[in-house]
Formats: sequence, structure tokens, C-alpha cells
Amino acid sequence: MSCSAPAALYDGAPDGSGVSAAADADDLARFFDVSLDLLVIRDLEGRIVRVSRSWQTALGHSPAEMRGKVLLDLVHPQDLPATREGVVEVENRRPGDPVLGQINRYRHKDGSYRTLEWRAQRFGDRIYAVARDVTDRVAAEQALLDAKAAAEAANRAKSDFLANMSHEIRTPLNGVIGIVDALSRTPLSDEQSEMVGLIRSSGDTLERLVSDILDVSKIEAGQLTLECRPFDLEEALEPLAMNRARAEDKGLAFHVHRSPEARGLFLGDSTRIRQVLGNLLSNAVKFTAEGAVSVSVEVWSDDPEGRGPGHQLALTVEDTGVGFGSAHAARLFDRFNQADGTITRRFGGTGLGLSICRSLVEMMGGQIEARSTVGAGSRFRFVLPLKRACSLADYDARETEAAPTTLPEAGRALRVLLAEDHPTNQRVVQLILVSQGAEVVIAGDGAQALTAFEAGPFDVVLMDMQMPVMDGLSATRAIRELEARTGQTRTPVVVLSANAMAEHREEALAAGADIHVAKPITAASLLAGIEAVIGA
Repeated sequence: MSCSAPAALYDGAPDGSGVSAAADADDLARFFDVSLDLLVIRDLEGRIVRVSRSWQTALGHSPAEMRGKVLLDLVHPQDLPATREGVVEVENRRPGDPVLGQINRYRHKDGSYRTLEWRAQRFGDRIYAVARDVTDRVAAEQALLDAKAAAEAANRAKSDFLANMSHEIRTPLNGVIGIVDALSRTPLSDEQSEMVGLIRSSGDTLERLVSDILDVSKIEAGQLTLECRPFDLEEALEPLAMNRARAEDKGLAFHVHRSPEARGLFLGDSTRIRQVLGNLLSNAVKFTAEGAVSVSVEVWSDDPEGRGPGHQLALTVEDTGVGFGSAHAARLFDRFNQADGTITRRFGGTGLGLSICRSLVEMMGGQIEARSTVGAGSRFRFVLPLKRACSLADYDARETEAAPTTLPEAGRALRVLLAEDHPTNQRVVQLILVSQGAEVVIAGDGAQALTAFEAGPFDVVLMDMQMPVMDGLSATRAIRELEARTGQTRTPVVVLSANAMAEHREEALAAGADIHVAKPITAASLLAGIEAVIGA
């Protein structure tokens, strides 16, 4: 919106077109009268020579009142410094320089202020400028910024609340699952084993519910991130063994078919693949009263000759359970929805699992589908693009190692420093490690842990994240600083935390921890964590 008419037009000189200066003046007057924008001509001393009638409409000042006034006298005091800089820029602008705009506030005749957006240009000893009232636009933009800031603050509060709730729920849940796991390893009668199994099942259900709620919240907030690391396909297929046992306990047949290529090392997020497969298998077993659950695992190459790294992984889960009709299929993957209301009453569940499955599969670049017949069973299938981390020939040449079931051999009792403020969780770790012949020293907070570490030595430190006096992250950083200062050999630190979100794992590693093991822990997960940092 720059004024670029030649100066001669306003000096009364002929413009070469045969039109008289008087006619030019009349045209200018009409232009000033009809303009909705605010037009102004001022001299180099800042005094107004002429303004359009729109000034009276927008700011209440008539053209006659404005003539001879200093334009800067109307500027809001807070905007004066920037406005003066703009004036200097206009007065000294060289030909060809860009026309810069400015937004500032001007006083209305009633004492209020309106926000104007300006463009100006110098011709001779005059400054020609045009402004537009953008008060409403600026207010709307500010309201949008305020709303965005409020939404971000609410999202941060929500994330903090979820993290805190996760910690508060997982902490006692860790005691339940950990102690039941330890109890199941002791001699029990058949009746006691049955009761322990029921407690374990209920604990697993609670843990799954907490995880589902956290996953949905992270997906909604766009905070769920995927890993991309090499993994053995067997990692992703771990739910097969657990659900086979559950199916056989119900008297169901459990069939698994694997294509010859369905093995090897791939690049991707095995945790999330395992989560999707586990959810589909869990549903299949839960909703099937008699018959069978069948699983198909297929891998095929994107390259017709099978030489490229690009592959497709297809996992199919079929059952002979209750099924669902076509009317329910469309909303099956929606949140908080199940096939019909009787499903919830008969089998329980939140209706979050399939929604999470779809989100995870789509985030991994894949597709998921379902088809079913009421009373005859269901078929769920998801296909994911994956790349092999190594060829099948290289994979087959590797020696596979079994998961640890005992602590690594150290030639003596393993010395473990446990920093944990919760008495139940202290006892859980003791029950697991003492049965393995380890010596466990307990510290009730990070400060006590640091003192005990200084008196050391220890083979491994198990560090809770949230503790009074000094939290686990601060204690871990202090341990690393002590090692660096004294030249001590680095001691592995395993963070055991009910804070199980991705950012908490990243914080633990950034503080100097070697690995993060989420609560609730079991003997298998704890021993695997220790084995990972100590080595066999």
C-alpha cells in the first residue's frame, strides 16, 4: 500500500499528460474524500499537510482539525520509540529500497487508541502515507496467541498430571506384581497357586489399563514417538507364548503359521509391534469361548528378486469367538467403542485397545483391517513396511542367546545399591535379588544413596527416580560427578521408575543412567536390566 505518485503531481507542475494541475488537485481531493484507508501527507517536520475524511470516521478527528498538527503527537507513548525509528527510515530511504510497514497505536478523539498499519514513501519534501485500521485483526491475532498459550499450558498441565498419576498408580502396582511374582517362585499348594494367578491377572489388567490411558493421551497430544532400532523378529512375537498359555487354559486350540522368511533382524519399534499383536491376541482369547485362535506371520520382500532391504511384515489373528456385524465394523477402531454394549458388560475393557492399535500401525506407516461374522469369529490383520537390518544368511550364522533367568556370574556375591523410598518396593527388589545370592544395600533417598556409594564399592546401582531429599536423577548426576572427580571406574546405574513415559527415559539417560526399567518390575525384567548393564 505505498503511495508512489510523482512529486510533480502535488507541486502543481504539469505531468506531461496534458492534464492541468487544477484537474490533478480535484482528482486528489476526490481520492482523499472516497478513501476508506487513512491517507495523510506531512512535511519533513512532521506536521500534517492533508488527511483524508476517513480519519474522522476511524479516529474522530476532522481533516480541518488535523491540518498543522504533529502526527507523532497522536502516537501511543509506548509506541513512540519504534515509530520515530520508522520515520527516520522513511525519510532516508533510497530509491529501490523496499517499502517497510509499521504497526502502532494512534489516539482516538475520545481518548481510546486504535491500531493502524502503515506504508509510507518520501517524495521531495513531503511524506505520503496510507494507514489501515487493524485493531480488530490485531486483537484477534492476540486472542489466538493467548488461546494457543493457554492450550499449551493446559497440555503441559495434563502431561504433568498424567506423569504423576502414572507414578502414583504404578508405585503400589509394582509392589503387587513384584511380590506376586516372587511368591509364585516359592512352594505353593494348588489352591494358593490359583489365588496367586488371579492376583497376577488382575495386576496385569491394571497395568494394561494405565498404559492404554497414557498412550491415548500421548497420541492425542502428538507426543508419542517411535523407536527405530535393530530388533529380532522374535522380540515382536513374544505375545505368542503368553497367549498360547492363556488359550490352552481355556481349552482353546492355538495355531501359529510362519512363512519361511518370517525371521531375522529388522529396523523398527519392536515394542509397539509387540503391543499391537499382544492386544489383538488378548482380544481373540478373551472373546473366544470354544474353538481356536490362529496366528499367521508372513514376511515378503518389496524387491521381486528378494535382494533389497525393504520388506512387508503381515500379522493376522483369527478366532472362532463372538464376532461382530458390519454395522459395528465402521466404529470398531474408534476410542471408547466396542462392537456393542454387551461386550463391555460380558468381557469388560475400556474400548481403547483397538484405537491405539490403529494409531500405532498408521504411525509406523502400515494398515490394519478387520472382518467378522457374528457368532462365527473375527479376523484382524495388520501390515507394516520394515527394512532388514541384515541378510537372512548373516542372521542364520549368528548364535542366539537366551534371555537371562539368573544374575550374571561375578565369582562372588553381586553387591547392589538400591535407592528406593517405598518400603514395599524395597522388599520386592530384596526378594528377587537375595534369592539370586546378591547382597543388597538399601538407601531411602538419593542423598543416602550418594553416601552409601562413596563408602562402596558396588557392582550396580538401582535408582528410583522420585525420592525425597534428593531425587534419583540428581543422585545419578552426583554419582557421575564423583566418579569423574576421583577417577573411579564407572558403575552401571539402572533407573527403576514408575515414570514410564518416553521423556522420563530420556531424562534418566541424560542424567547418566545406563538403562531405564519401568515399574511394575518382575524378576525377569529386573534381572534382564541388570544383565544388560553388567554383561554375562
